[in-house]
Amino acid sequence: MQHNNYQGSVFFTQSNIVASKLLGMETSILRYSHMISDNRELTQRNFMLQQQIAQLREAVEVLSHDSTETERILAESLRGCELIQARVTSCSVWLLDNTLTIDRGSKDGVEEGMGVACGTGIVGIVTQVGAHCSQVMSILNTRSNITCRIRGTGYIGYLHWQGGNMLVSTMDDVPHHARIKVGQAVETSGYSQVFPAGIFVGRINKIGTSPDGLSFRLSVQLSTDMACLENVVVIKNN
Repeated sequence: MQHNNYQGSVFFTQSNIVASKLLGMETSILRYSHMISDNRELTQRNFMLQQQIAQLREAVEVLSHDSTETERILAESLRGCELIQARVTSCSVWLLDNTLTIDRGSKDGVEEGMGVACGTGIVGIVTQVGAHCSQVMSILNTRSNITCRIRGTGYIGYLHWQGGNMLVSTMDDVPHHARIKVGQAVETSGYSQVFPAGIFVGRINKIGTSPDGLSFRLSVQLSTDMACLENVVVIKNN
């Protein structure tokens, strides 16, 4: 009888240990799940704040004494823009034509040609769409060509990657008469339906001349490290 009581006590103790471990695993999984959700929400919030700051800066420069008009410009710039949260499932950075895959597709509203960004800047453009996943042409792709401007000016150029350093890209066709300096911010121009204006791209770290000698060729330190990308937003311009 005492032996049975001892066995029952051991079984009860072991069961509690197993249950405790399972509970701990469940808690960890839930925390990880919440962490992923929080990270996605933070990515979207960072992107929205970045847009609001850029648009407010532009509005204040134009209408520095009219707060009502500034609010109207801000509201119009964000109207019709839907952000689809996504997670990066794979990403290459060492090729000449790098791509990434995200866990959102046509069932989530993603379409070819939509821009992809994160809390630190632009990421790329959607090129292929499946039901539940999509492929994105990275800004670290020699075929990528995105219209950008130097922040605070009207000077436009074309951002394209030439391979090599994954943190540096090239901006061409900036006119020679442009007054620019190292450290100035580069952002999206808003001249296409892919990206709204004002998304941070990076900063000028070197000023050179194009091969034909007719314009500037700028080296741009990219704001986004594509090697550690996790959460992004797909920009749906309605």
